Amino acid sequence: VRAADGTASFPPTPMLASLSLLPVNVISLLLVSRLLRSEGQSLRSLFAPGRSVLRDTGWGLLWIAVLYLPFVLAVMGTMWLLYGPGMFEAFQTVFYDPDAATVASPVWALVLGIVAVLTFAPLNAPAEEAVYRGYSQSRLTAWWAPWPAMLVCSLAFGAQHAFFAPTTEAMIVYVAAFTVWGLGSALIVRAQRRLLPVTIAHLLVNLMTSSPALVFPILMLTGVVES
Repeated sequence: VRAADGTASFPPTPMLASLSLLPVNVISLLLVSRLLRSEGQSLRSLFAPGRSVLRDTGWGLLWIAVLYLPFVLAVMGTMWLLYGPGMFEAFQTVFYDPDAATVASPVWALVLGIVAVLTFAPLNAPAEEAVYRGYSQSRLTAWWAPWPAMLVCSLAFGAQHAFFAPTTEAMIVYVAAFTVWGLGSALIVRAQRRLLPVTIAHLLVNLMTSSPALVFPILMLTGVVES
């Protein structure tokens, strides 16, 4: 991005952070696949549907709604612990860094946005679910009690998302909120005994959160929004 546009700096925008996860997602899927093959299993079996993919998609939509409420409560609760009554005023500085990297050219922003949406949304959800809920949780549960196993995986899941935070303060909020999301997902996977519904929910959330990387450059290129 620096070579093409000259504007890259740290911390990156969420779009650039999503792009940087491409090799991480690919390596993670390959690693889990290798570990599963060593046990006589396959990555495909990890995401095997229940009665039908359509039914699991319906479950996935339901889990988005179920997981969203504790996620938002975790965000609000952490912000209150950090800022007290001034939490709402702090939102505009905690979750926005004016010095974060932006892509000045709408054309480059659109190209990178297309790559981000096409690679992040379909790869990140199965990669994270395979690592945290599909492989790690099931193996740790075989060694430990269920709650410690789910908690460790959820804390690791939450810690990973600090990378997407635009500020230091936001890192604390992100870790707390995504740990809660991870714990909810862990409970769902343990109850349903399959990974696909939560993965579908995760994929749809990724699509919603990455789509602005396409929408805003298109609006700029068509003149709807000033670049």
